[in-house]
Parts: sequence; structure tokens; C-alpha cells
Amino acid sequence: MRSNFLFLDTIINKVDAKGRVSLPSDYRAIVKETSSEIVCYRSLTSPCIEGCLEDLLDKLATEIETSTDFFSQTQDDLTNLIFGDAKRFPFDSTGRIGLTEKLLKHANITDTAVFVGKGRKFQIWNPENWEKEEARIRAEVLKNRPVLRPAPKEENK
Repeated sequence: MRSNFLFLDTIINKVDAKGRVSLPSDYRAIVKETSSEIVCYRSLTSPCIEGCLEDLLDKLATEIETSTDFFSQTQDDLTNLIFGDAKRFPFDSTGRIGLTEKLLKHANITDTAVFVGKGRKFQIWNPENWEKEEARIRAEVLKNRPVLRPAPKEENK
């Protein structure tokens, strides 16, 4: 099993009348190598669908449990919105997944979907909404010019 995988690229695929869309072939290769299905849920911050492998949600669950009070409203809200909304999606022999009406409606997806790689996860967008979001992101990054500093090198012991 590959331990270092990344969902990359921006790919446009058709959505059929039943809400089925082909998972990009590079994404399918990752899923086949690591599990047999992906997990999707409505984004908490954007009008799109978030997708990932289940192990990323497992890490998120641990992070939520260790960084918030177990009985807090924050933990309750996050777990309800993420895990209560998430659904496993196996893909069929042609590489398609059948997205639910709830997910499609949230992302305003009808006949075309844009898959956007985000490293350990990906998003699925309505093409027009993605075009606007990508322009906003590019403008913001150019304006703010973030600085990425390499992590300090660990000395051999």
C-alpha cells in the first residue's frame, strides 16, 4: 500500500441523470491501492463536496477528540456536520460513483462536475462556481504572497 499519495489536478467529468460521475483515473488508482471506496460529505465552508479516503477522517476524528472537550458543543457540532453527513461511495466497474441528491444539491451540480485535487483530499464543484472560486483564490494568494518555510531538519542522533 502506498503511504504517500496525493489527489492532484483539476478534471471535468460529466454527471449522468442518476447522479453518477466518473472518478478521475488517477483518483481511482489511489482508491484501489488504499481501499475500495471514497468518503464524501458536504463542505463546511464552500458550496462543494469534500472527498477523501476514510483514513483521513479517522485522523480528523482523533484530532477532534484530542483538541476539544468530549462533551463540548464544538465537538458535537463538528462531529454531527462531518461524520453525520459523510457517506462511503464505492465505484462501479466503469469507475463511477453515484452521488446523493443531498450532495449534488449542496454543490449545485447538475450535468458536469469539476474534481479539484487538494493533496490528501479533493473537492467536487459546479464548474461555474469553481471558476469563480479559483479566481478569488488566485487573487488572494497574489495579494498576500504567503511565505512557506521549510521545516527544520532533524539532526541524526
